[in-house]
Amino acid sequence: GQRVEEEEHRSLETFTFYLSEPLSKERVEAFSDGVYAIVATLLILDICEDNVPDPREVDEKFHGSLLEALSEYGPNYLAYFGSFVTIGLLWFVHHSLFLYVTKATRLMGLLNILSLAFIGGLPLAYQLTSEFAEKSHNEIEAIQVSCVTTFFASIFQFAIWTTALLHERETLHPFARYGGKEHAFMFAKLALYPCVSLGAFFLTCLLSEFSTAIFHLMQIIIPFAFLALRIFVRISLTVIKSVMSLSRRKVVLLEEEEACLSPTETLS
Repeated sequence: GQRVEEEEHRSLETFTFYLSEPLSKERVEAFSDGVYAIVATLLILDICEDNVPDPREVDEKFHGSLLEALSEYGPNYLAYFGSFVTIGLLWFVHHSLFLYVTKATRLMGLLNILSLAFIGGLPLAYQLTSEFAEKSHNEIEAIQVSCVTTFFASIFQFAIWTTALLHERETLHPFARYGGKEHAFMFAKLALYPCVSLGAFFLTCLLSEFSTAIFHLMQIIIPFAFLALRIFVRISLTVIKSVMSLSRRKVVLLEEEEACLSPTETLS
C-alpha cells in the first residue's frame, strides 16, 4: 500500500509545472540558432525574389546600365542590410547571454520563445520598411511597427538575464553575476536595443518628416554603439577601481598614522 501511494505521488510530481525547474540549455541554444538562421534566410530570399531588375527593363529604361537599375532599389537594399544587421546583433547578444548562463530554467525558455516570436517578425518589418519608404502615408506606421518588433525581441532577452539574476548562484557564471567583471557590460549590452528602438519610436512620432532617416540611422549606429559600450564600460570600471584604491590607501595611511601616534597625542 505504501509503495502504491509513493508511485502515485511521484507520478503526480512529474506532471507538475514549476517555472524554476531546469531546462536543457543545449536544446534552447540549438532551437534559437535555427530560428535565427531561418529568419536570416527569409530576408535574402525576399530581396532576391522582389528586388532584382529585369534584363529588358535594364536595357530599355536604364540603357543597359546595371548600376543605375540597382540604384533604383537602393531603399530596399538599405532596409535589407539594416534588418540583417539587426538580426545578427540580436543573435550576438543572445550568444553572449547564454555564454554566461550555466543552467536554463523553464521561465527562461518561455521568455526565449517570446523573444524568438518577435525575431520571426523581422522579415515582415523589412517588407514594410522597404515598401513604404518613399514618403508615403503609411511610412511612419511601417517604421513604428519595425521599432516595436525590435523592442519586444530585445526586451525579452533582457528579461531572460533579469530572471537569471534572481537565482544567479545557480544559473549564471560568476563573471556575469552582480559585481562580476562582465555584469556592467552585459547590462549595457542587453539594454541597448530596447532603449534605442524605444527612442527611435518616439522620435518618429515627433519628427515624422525624418522618420526613415531616423530608423536607418538607428540601424547604422547600433553596431558602433556596441564597440563604444565596451570601451566606455572598461574606462568607467578602471576609473572606479582607481578611485576605490585611492580611498583605501588614504584609509590605510590614516590608520598607520594613528597607530604611530602616542596615546596622549591620540587623545588630544
